[in-house]
Amino acid sequence: QVQLVESGGGLVQPGGSLRLSCAASGSIFSMRGMGWYRQAPGKQRESVAVFSTGGTALYADSVKGRFIISRDNTKITMYLQMNSLKPEDTAVYYCNVPVSGKNYWGQGTQVTVSS
Repeated sequence: QVQLVESGGGLVQPGGSLRLSCAASGSIFSMRGMGWYRQAPGKQRESVAVFSTGGTALYADSVKGRFIISRDNTKITMYLQMNSLKPEDTAVYYCNVPVSGKNYWGQGTQVTVSS
């Protein structure tokens, strides 16, 4: 059993910042391969920022230079610092962790960027 809980979403003005958190519990002993994804209305879910199996942080071109992914291995918690937010960043953001060949997802947290 793996449980993921996202938090930190909300309404923010363009140019503002938010910090998302993903708290994990259950049979998770490594954070390799985990990452953040988002899905906007009418669009497919896309990767935003992920850690490769080798531990390298990878970012979508649309968020490079604005978002930063980080983690706390002791608490098995992942974060996404989002700066200089744009209206096109509006989406439901999800935490994903692969464990033993399966993907586990959180319930998502809504991020709305609007003036």
